Amino acid sequence: MVKFGIISDTHITSEDDPKKIKTLLDQLKDVFRDVDEIIHAGDVCDEFFLEELKKIAPTKVAIGKLDNIKNSKEFIKFSASVYRIGVIHKSPEDLEDFFKKNDLHILICGHTHIPLIKGTQYNTLILNPGSPTRPKPSPKKPMFKEPVARPSVMTLEIDESDILKTFIINLKI
Repeated sequence: MVKFGIISDTHITSEDDPKKIKTLLDQLKDVFRDVDEIIHAGDVCDEFFLEELKKIAPTKVAIGKLDNIKNSKEFIKFSASVYRIGVIHKSPEDLEDFFKKNDLHILICGHTHIPLIKGTQYNTLILNPGSPTRPKPSPKKPMFKEPVARPSVMTLEIDESDILKTFIINLKI
């Protein structure tokens, strides 16, 4: 079994309120306490925050447009059990072509600040953890109440039978 903590769009800089940063890190330590690895889908912003995440668990990052992080790539790909997983900050325009070209089962992305777990018609999975610091609400749907933006991260677990479990976790920030 392997378990990932997934985060994106933290937008943390060294000029942010230290209490806000500590509160976020304390909550991340709690919700990611049993993960094997953290995956950050970009817009970390400053490298010091990435170093703080690495104290919780080993961390992979795909850089976003606002990142100032050395030796990072815009797209990373790795395997977990039988799944090939890609991480990119902004979802590509032609998703089906991107999945086929990169031979992926799962794509983790960020950028929208809106959490998403979505299967596709071509039997793949798209995950977006939203944002723990600058969340945006989902688009309003007819006959439903106005959506509320909530700070969020995500977990992805792959068990011994290759069954996936993924959860959106709302934070109390």
